[in-house]
Amino acid sequence: MKNILLMGLVGAASIVQAQQPKIDFVEYDLKNGMHVILHEDHSTPIVGVSVMYHVGAKNEKSDRTGFAHFFEHLLFEGSDNIERGTFFKYIENAGGKNNANTTNDRTFYYEILPSNQLELGLWLESERLLHAKIDQDGVDTQNEVVKEEKRLRIDNQPYGSLLAESAKRAYKVHPYQYTTIGEMEHLDAATLDEFIDFYHTYYIPQNAVLSIAGDINIAETKKMIELYFGPIPRGKKEVPAVTAVEPPLGGEVRDTIYDNIQLPAVVQVYRIPEQGTADFYALEMLSKVVSDGESSRLNKKSVAETQSAMFVGSFPFPSEDPGISFVFGIANAGVDAATLEEEINGEFDKVKKELISETEFEKIRNMVENDFVYNFNSIIGIAENLANYHMYFGDANLINTELEKYMKVTREDIKRVANKYMVKDNRVVLYYLPKEGE
Repeated sequence: MKNILLMGLVGAASIVQAQQPKIDFVEYDLKNGMHVILHEDHSTPIVGVSVMYHVGAKNEKSDRTGFAHFFEHLLFEGSDNIERGTFFKYIENAGGKNNANTTNDRTFYYEILPSNQLELGLWLESERLLHAKIDQDGVDTQNEVVKEEKRLRIDNQPYGSLLAESAKRAYKVHPYQYTTIGEMEHLDAATLDEFIDFYHTYYIPQNAVLSIAGDINIAETKKMIELYFGPIPRGKKEVPAVTAVEPPLGGEVRDTIYDNIQLPAVVQVYRIPEQGTADFYALEMLSKVVSDGESSRLNKKSVAETQSAMFVGSFPFPSEDPGISFVFGIANAGVDAATLEEEINGEFDKVKKELISETEFEKIRNMVENDFVYNFNSIIGIAENLANYHMYFGDANLINTELEKYMKVTREDIKRVANKYMVKDNRVVLYYLPKEGE
């Protein structure tokens, strides 16, 4: 019976892998240093236009945190040729949609448009790069928007301070210790000249990737790109490099956070290597073993069997520099944090002592393959992945080959990284407890 099951899983994996399409693309540099990636796909009459800037929270000064995320908002204010408040209207009137997001390492802007509106997307993004409107009215307006976002998503959310409380204990040197949204007093104290300087430092062609995917003609698209982005001058400043190297944690850090919550929670933060390394791929596979899906180990143990937790999960954060992985569990009523932590540690100890089963291994390999297929379901997802791979690794073709790196991970690798990284001396442990018990 076991052999039949394994054969079925292997067969399913082969089917999934066969469904993974090869992403063809062309890439080149403009004379001003902007990197361009184009993927032609006529399956639907839409196009995704995106620009990724190599600037995130890690590029900020310690007393001016939140700048990268703030610019994500500020650069929708308009430009010399786009009246304030009308950026979104251009998109809506064309039947499209747009958005942006910021991480520790990059900021990403995109539009999804009918393919006959490609030129509109190029014009809007070229205006954002060349003629962005950065004045005191826009800064003041977006300052209030960001403050409201922080109140809604962090200050007034249960466990909303988790990232901030974790990062400042996991890092002492590297700017990853600051949250993406930053400190509001830093934004309040910043001058208009500081915002303008940030723009001219990081929003320059040689610090950007223009990635377009969808129903395009590559030759015609190249001409339009040259028209809108070719004349933009190369930035005058060199982008400051982030050179901070975080030393080993040097021993377990434990603390208690009292929050406006009803149920206690356990947070474990482990220091891990950067994305793209062999150990990072193995750690991602490990996280699937312990927490991905109802049949994962932590869900079977703490959610289904003992019912100690209403939720438990493991999440390695991909980052350009060495980063962190979270293990997060919310206890059920009547269960204390120490009990839940003991169960979590017990499941990781099992992975450290014994190889996961062949059946379990094939299951997580199937999950990884399915994730890759899912990444190809949206045009903008393809554009973003192409930009990511070029920006972080200088190899956009990883969109076609990175799956092989996951498939090289062995059961022995999973056991090895569990013993190497998921250890007491390499972690921060936080108990989140209701304020009423403080």
